[in-house]
Amino acid sequence: MAQDRIRNLSLKQLHAVAAIARLGTMTRAAQELNVTPAALTARIKGLEDEIGLLLFDRTHAGLKPTDAGRELLWAIDSIGTVLETCTERLRTLRGGQGGRVSLGVVSTAKYFAPRIVGGFARTHPGIEIDLVVGNRGATVESLRDYRVDLALMGRPPRDFPIAAESFGPHPLVVIAAPDHRFAKRRGLTRAELAEEPFLVREYGSGTRTVFEEFMTGLLIRRARIGIDSGSNETIKQTVMAGLGVALISGHTVAAEVADGRLVLLDVEGLPIRRDWFSVRRADKVLSPAGQAFWDFLVQEGAAWLPDLPDPAG
Repeated sequence: MAQDRIRNLSLKQLHAVAAIARLGTMTRAAQELNVTPAALTARIKGLEDEIGLLLFDRTHAGLKPTDAGRELLWAIDSIGTVLETCTERLRTLRGGQGGRVSLGVVSTAKYFAPRIVGGFARTHPGIEIDLVVGNRGATVESLRDYRVDLALMGRPPRDFPIAAESFGPHPLVVIAAPDHRFAKRRGLTRAELAEEPFLVREYGSGTRTVFEEFMTGLLIRRARIGIDSGSNETIKQTVMAGLGVALISGHTVAAEVADGRLVLLDVEGLPIRRDWFSVRRADKVLSPAGQAFWDFLVQEGAAWLPDLPDPAG
């Protein structure tokens, strides 16, 4: 019961205790609080009745806090500190220099998304970014269900209202092992490419959709191991092993191409030029921190994308 009564304490009652402890008399405290001495006395009496303890000793030198009074004064100081901290945090949030942003990232973009976040963190060290990496379907669902503030992807959804802005080019290329028979050929046709065993991403992925559009009308050989992989890493390793070729985001293979572990095939119509997008729900109002990241992504995101060599040399 005493705990329930303490929970009912109001800031007005606590301010009254603090004023009396500081000024030493009901009269002076009442003047500061702009109430009558009788009203203030009744307020303190009611508070003492609620907690079942005296808050002040009446001495010849004025009102002095009892042990119970000092406990309340400690609570008042603690509350004051918390409120000051809260005020400062709110000021930081309002200025876009603090807070937390939840960023959905399709798996194809995980190879460069941390670089973008790192670039943003250099100028916004007080803002925390939560990276949520998943395939396109999972990322779209996170966006739809408000589980992420915004998302980074190559193909924005169309089945619910969104706002999207392009922030950089997204090339799709065909990769092969360095010793592949087409590694040094120039101007390969789609028909020639169709003779090769292909490794493809799972149904529903953005890369799979582009692959099917690019190879429309051609009969495609599937790689002997016959995988539909949800992992770019699996596809890259399988191609490096010489078990097939793959159409893939150029930004996922930039490091392997630079190291000579993979090559880009020179195929007519490639690379396919798409864009990377920053996407949010149309009805999502971004926090100042979220808006700051959105602006950074749209204005400077392209500078953090990996460079790719020209397949034709």
